[in-house]
Amino acid sequence: MSISPQRRQEIIDALRRGTVPRNSLDTFVVGLGGYEPVLDEELDKVASLGSVFKAVRGEYGCGKTFFSRWMADRARKKGFASAEVQVSETETPLHRLETVYRRLMERLSTADTPQGAWRNIVDGWFYALEEDVLAEGTVDPKDQQALLERTNELLEQRLAKVSSTAPTFSAALRGYRQAQAAGDQAIAEGILAWLAGQPNVSAAAKRACGVKGDIDHFGALSFLQGVLIVLRDSGSPGLLLILDEVETIQRVRSDVRDKSLNALRQLIDEVDSGRFPGLYLLITGTPAFYEGPQGIQRLEPLAQRLHVDFQTDSRFDNPRAPQIRLPGFSLERLRLVGCKVRDIYEQHSQSPDRISSMCDDAYVQDLAKAVAGKLGGKVGVAPRIFLKKLVTDVLDRIDQHPDFDPRAHYTLTMSDNEMTAVERQAMGASDVDEIELDL
Repeated sequence: MSISPQRRQEIIDALRRGTVPRNSLDTFVVGLGGYEPVLDEELDKVASLGSVFKAVRGEYGCGKTFFSRWMADRARKKGFASAEVQVSETETPLHRLETVYRRLMERLSTADTPQGAWRNIVDGWFYALEEDVLAEGTVDPKDQQALLERTNELLEQRLAKVSSTAPTFSAALRGYRQAQAAGDQAIAEGILAWLAGQPNVSAAAKRACGVKGDIDHFGALSFLQGVLIVLRDSGSPGLLLILDEVETIQRVRSDVRDKSLNALRQLIDEVDSGRFPGLYLLITGTPAFYEGPQGIQRLEPLAQRLHVDFQTDSRFDNPRAPQIRLPGFSLERLRLVGCKVRDIYEQHSQSPDRISSMCDDAYVQDLAKAVAGKLGGKVGVAPRIFLKKLVTDVLDRIDQHPDFDPRAHYTLTMSDNEMTAVERQAMGASDVDEIELDL
């Protein structure tokens, strides 16, 4: 698959850092083809004013973050907006939905805007409203005041359902529109920040649109409704919201954990009730979160909603189920991913012939085996460090040094300071016979 030089650079840079790229993941995805038809069906359902919830489970290294970003990339190509929120005890606690909402708005992205797309979305929405007003034929395009007033009326009509529960949302949008028309950019920016859930917005900006205070836990859900309406009216089919690493709530205090689980249950129930047409909510977590005593099993209604029988052969898993499990990596899958990354690098290289000859399929397989071997044979933990080594230690050197031969000049080494805690644990001795004693 041919991709642009910029996209290739983004992929290579991310892998070089040991992180998951945010775009064009379909160029090196392996083993997820079975999910594509169902995921596309569900995105189509959301685009038709439906809503979907999906829970993804998998051990560390099986590709949960990759899956969610691949899904986001797929959704954006269909016109969706997306937002990836990392749940954490300090920065984004799940029981504080106003904080989740703020992170969502900070990370809101579209195909055209990789992050912070809220302003472009709002401006695009007002443009669409003006076009609808002009299409009515009752307002002179040169009469700016009349156009502003009729646009505000149409705004109220579109947001009528949200206004009944969150009147400040439409009030703030109206204030933003008026500040824009008056050329007061400082006030307009402040109002937009307040709409996005940002704290410490100036009193002048709030006063200009007649609002007070900050968005709270319950207001966040109503504001999310408003965001979905704005997205839909501006031409987007909806929003894919990813809550990644939800399992972190297992490590917080028991009272906070229970509040977080209840907030998750509330979100799922609201999605099921149809409150959020145009929303696809995706969460990721480890099997321990779904099955362990400190996870969803602590809240019986939540456990019932997410329960899926995984006792059968994984070949017969149901992608339509509310919870799906990702397949673990095998050496063959690791090799295939490595070869695809090598091919992407080859397109990007100044010496493509050397890349293909010095790092052929056999060498990629040997490197995959070596990395997995260093990690105690735990292939599921290997993808991140394997791809980092492949790009940084092998492909970059082949590309830069005409006399570099990885088989002759490179020996795989892995130090603690470049590995995650799980990777270091996998690298540790798994048998007493493996422990070397200095006698």
